[in-house]
Amino acid sequence: MKRSSPFTSPAYNLLPDKIAAVLPKLGETSENPDPTFHVKWFTPDANFTWFVAEFDPESRIGYGFVVGPFPEWGTFALDEIRTVRGALGLPVERDLHFSPCKSSEITKDYY
Repeated sequence: MKRSSPFTSPAYNLLPDKIAAVLPKLGETSENPDPTFHVKWFTPDANFTWFVAEFDPESRIGYGFVVGPFPEWGTFALDEIRTVRGALGLPVERDLHFSPCKSSEITKDYY
């Protein structure tokens, strides 16, 4: 009997096609002082959250705001994010209830 993976929820599909289609390419929002975050990823057991503003489908590199011990703007590789596990071995999830918002709505809590 074949066992299915326990990580088959839509929350583990970090970048569905419909979200990828609306994400600006890397650098497209560089002149925008308040870009939109389109997707939120988080570790349920490691206190890290990624808010994605841009994404390059070829390199699979995203840009946005990362909340961890030292919240900061930066780039991150989707393929690496998929390998991250927290203390309990849980993978990164996509927040299914996150709605796109201006970055200032999130970053105001960290500055």
